[in-house]
Amino acid sequence: MPATTKRDRDAVSGLRERPEADVLIIGGGINGIATFRDLALQGVDVALVERGDFVSGASSASSHMIHGGVRYLENGELRLVKESVAERNGLVRTAPHYVKPLPTTIPIARTFSGVLTAPLRLLVTHGKGAPRERGALLIKIGLMIYDTFSRDGGAVPRHRVRGRRASQRAFPQLDTRFRYTATYHDASMHDPERLALDVLRDGLEAGDHARAANYLAAVGASDGAVELRDETTGERFAFHAKVVVNTSGPWTDLTNAALGVPTAYMGGTKGSHIVLDNPALAEATRGNEIFFEAADGRIVLIYPLKGRVMVGTTDIDADPSQPARCTEAEVDYFFELVAQVFPHITVDRSQIVYSFAGIRPLPRHDDVSPGFVSRDYRIERGTIGSTPAFSLVGGKWTTFRALGESVTDAVLAQLGRTRRVSTVGLAIGGGAGFPRGIAARRAWVEAHRGVHDVAFAERMLERYGTRAAGVLAALPADPAPLPHARGHYREELAHLAATEHVVSLADVLLRRTSLAFVGGMTPETLTEVAEAIAGPLGWDADEVAAQCAAATRLLADEHGVRLADAGRENVRS
Repeated sequence: MPATTKRDRDAVSGLRERPEADVLIIGGGINGIATFRDLALQGVDVALVERGDFVSGASSASSHMIHGGVRYLENGELRLVKESVAERNGLVRTAPHYVKPLPTTIPIARTFSGVLTAPLRLLVTHGKGAPRERGALLIKIGLMIYDTFSRDGGAVPRHRVRGRRASQRAFPQLDTRFRYTATYHDASMHDPERLALDVLRDGLEAGDHARAANYLAAVGASDGAVELRDETTGERFAFHAKVVVNTSGPWTDLTNAALGVPTAYMGGTKGSHIVLDNPALAEATRGNEIFFEAADGRIVLIYPLKGRVMVGTTDIDADPSQPARCTEAEVDYFFELVAQVFPHITVDRSQIVYSFAGIRPLPRHDDVSPGFVSRDYRIERGTIGSTPAFSLVGGKWTTFRALGESVTDAVLAQLGRTRRVSTVGLAIGGGAGFPRGIAARRAWVEAHRGVHDVAFAERMLERYGTRAAGVLAALPADPAPLPHARGHYREELAHLAATEHVVSLADVLLRRTSLAFVGGMTPETLTEVAEAIAGPLGWDADEVAAQCAAATRLLADEHGVRLADAGRENVRS
């Protein structure tokens, strides 16, 4: 592992110097981070460790949505739908800088299809066997039920169904075989990694009793302690806790095995996505996520995002011990489905600027079709030696707050403590005091822009929410723009490196910014970003070169990206 910022290795040193806490959380995805925040707010002495970067595993491969899960209705998961819709509505309010209402449109080819088979799947086969295409009537019924869960003040509009003519007017490029479209609203989560970092920072700011470190792996257990390994140095030390919480997602069983308590809870599936630079496809969506059901029952989404179009996702059984990659067969599958929805729009591999894949933290599902495996969560109890331990099974981005609350309540009960702070309605990070409306935004910008011009301050507010106040205060009046790192500034990235647990160049490219996601990266991009963050991370010229080489390999191996020459878009290798 390349050299790291002293600040972040100080986080590891702090754990080594006081190697004990009431609670040790293993796994720094969104669910582990949400649990960490909640416990920290209760005043619990809590530590979180993550073997890689924060939110770099399953949580980094999301579909960028906060959604209630209309499909879960067919599985009879009413509790999960109700909770998911409530959490979606809550996040629109508590994290408005990163979570915004998203119109979602379903193209529908049939009228009555699925009306009989859907109840059969729910009541008799329980998700087994091949699904049938859903028709307009079934979807209408489902959306009516879905809307009933949103009666808490109308965070998002209710659904509408269009006939053929109205659908063609609304979406002129849509295939004419579709007789209807149904539009409802969920929510876009356009910067999931940054949202997770806000949740983490909320926990850390609760006080010195809350500590977290990335690139610190749990690799064993003995004598009542968990053995931790610093992935940047290889150094190991023992850490004692009264309760251990395993939130390592699809790797939960592997983590438990390393701790000497084998389990067989997990049965995750792989989901892949591609990101296209295709203006015609973006225009065809009319700002809607297009939510389309394939003949095999998989859901495919065509989603305009950050000036690009994301297409996903697959649902394939996967082995968490193996790397998850988007395959050429999956790309072919996506292209076939796009052609079924928008047949007159050309898509090809030259337009792919980024791809990614992850494994969902789903429970074992035996012969249940992957697309129908429950997305709900549960908490399994056990011990590591004599230490009480909890393993989280399942969970998804939308319900992270509620899930963290459930795990926290279980841990508090184990510790004999009571909850003192509710996270319901509690603003997250830069969502606190986020200005609503044009006048409020202008007032916020004027109050916080300091030496900066209005346009720059507005850009920072959009990027960081009200945490932009700290960014603006830390930057000079004329920060240096980076010509090959679209819209970013040298001093801005240096500030991120000094304050946001950055360890490698890839952390900035993939998770502190959207630079990799939107594509167009060149070797010059990597060099500019690496040189911008080199100062706070203590990198010399050799380390900058090593980081650029490592990031180049990672982008090619894990995301199908081959860096282009300056001035050319990057394309899939």
